[in-house]
Amino acid sequence: MLLSFCMFSQEDKTAKQYFKNGEFEKAKITYQKLLKNRPNNIIYIKAYTETLQQLEQYTEVDSLLNKALTDIKYPAFLVNLGYNFQLQNNLVKANENYEKAIESIDINTSYVNSVAKEFQDYSLLDLAIRAYEKAISLDKDLDFTIQLSKIYGEQGNIEKMFVSYVDFIEKNPLYRNDLKRIFNDFLTEDPYNENNIILKKALLRKIQQNPDLIWNELLSWLFIQQKEFNKSFAQEKAIYNRLPESLNRMEELASIATTQEDYNTATKVYNYIIETSQDIDTKLNAHYNLLQFQSLLALEKDYKSIQSDYLKLFETYGTQTQTLKLQIAYSHFLAFYLHQTPEAELFLKKSLNLKLKKQEIAEIKLELADILVLQEKFNEALIYYTQIQRSLKNSVISQEARFRVAKTSYYKGDFKWAESQLNILKQSTSQLIANDALDLKLLISDNKYEDSTQTALKLYAKADLLAYQNKPKEAIIVLDTILKNHSTEPIAEQTLYKQAKLFEAQKEYGNAENNYQLLIANHKDGLLIDDAYFSMAELYKNKLNLPEKAKPLYEHIIFNFSDSIYFVEARTQFRMLRGDSLNQ
Repeated sequence: MLLSFCMFSQEDKTAKQYFKNGEFEKAKITYQKLLKNRPNNIIYIKAYTETLQQLEQYTEVDSLLNKALTDIKYPAFLVNLGYNFQLQNNLVKANENYEKAIESIDINTSYVNSVAKEFQDYSLLDLAIRAYEKAISLDKDLDFTIQLSKIYGEQGNIEKMFVSYVDFIEKNPLYRNDLKRIFNDFLTEDPYNENNIILKKALLRKIQQNPDLIWNELLSWLFIQQKEFNKSFAQEKAIYNRLPESLNRMEELASIATTQEDYNTATKVYNYIIETSQDIDTKLNAHYNLLQFQSLLALEKDYKSIQSDYLKLFETYGTQTQTLKLQIAYSHFLAFYLHQTPEAELFLKKSLNLKLKKQEIAEIKLELADILVLQEKFNEALIYYTQIQRSLKNSVISQEARFRVAKTSYYKGDFKWAESQLNILKQSTSQLIANDALDLKLLISDNKYEDSTQTALKLYAKADLLAYQNKPKEAIIVLDTILKNHSTEPIAEQTLYKQAKLFEAQKEYGNAENNYQLLIANHKDGLLIDDAYFSMAELYKNKLNLPEKAKPLYEHIIFNFSDSIYFVEARTQFRMLRGDSLNQ
């Protein structure tokens, strides 16, 4: 029996391959053999039917299906038979069989599943709708809303599709996340896109008819897709006011808004959380996240104000384990923004006196070591990083410490030791660390042999350190030196790209654009060419408001870099700029 099953399985694969390759005569012979042993196998009958139709042997199909209809109670064969007549332009006979297929539902409503599916497979969508509607009229307990909604979408009747899906959610709210994924195929980021407007209207109608929170939730989700985070915030407030159980949704919205650089909305949401929450940890987390991006965006003249905010928090909540995350962040701010490294070190060392877990001690030591690297006290920093590795072996923070050992060695110009650490980290359980390790490993290995003194690589490491020390202008000057004196070496490509990113951070968008153009012009076969195309497209779209310049760059990635990590996002952005619905 096992041997027989294996033989059938192999012949089935062979027949499918013949059909796929267009070798229909061979497929026909193979399916004949399969049907000889299993004459009532529906799958084989359908496959054999398709094969004969490819050979235009319609009479044989007619005989095959009529026999099958006699031998098996499977009315969907009537659809296949009708389509066989349609292929011969005999629409009268075709429609006769289609009607018979629909009438079969009167006998047994369960026939609708196979009959409607066959209609859909042949793109006979109106007939599929009729089949489902007939079954529903015969048995009110049947629900084919999902199937019908999908057909409406295939027909291009987007409004009917959205209304149908929304009605389904009203009865089956647990399916809302599944339907969000379906909705996403028809929406864009543009709030004025016709499909987006249709869905918004459908949801607003539901709020008026039945003010259930699920409609506010879906509207909030829609506004997030459209990057209208402030409107999403209004919906989230409505939800929280009626159901004040958790601020998790608010926290998630604030995080998304921050990621999308809508700092104004993120600030409003975090302040709302701070004002509303009764939970101290939730409040502190909101304060922490707020201060993080405020520090990043602040001008130097605003630093004292941010420092004052930190100190007020410590005055209110104390410097205890509950505020440890804020203490580490404040030390980082003192060192990297105010350049008060002795004060930062002293503050952190006081934190070590608290009753802490191993993980918490490691987090403090990691920041202490980073501050020592900032001061170029590399050997002292390495001691802390090593202590973390020994204390929490194989943990993510241990792997992070090892990566920073490699980075510190790289800053020192000890490229051999850095490489040895990076080779280990390529297998890190943290994908982010593994990727960062691989990038640094490639930078070193690709450039360390260019000259015996490794001058260009040492200069690049120096620029990297200056960027780390929050001295972007000085880093840009060092990178200029590399481009001037080592323009023919491989490191020039990496230098142009890093400098472009620093220009962007400094809002020198013209200089960033120039670097990307030089990369594209002079390093067509380089490792960073897709990075350059994508970064320049994002620069045009998000910073310079030149979407028409961004569009051909995204398109170039789609057609020339199908294996790029940017491929999917480039395709999405291109289609959005072209005005497509994403299901097209």
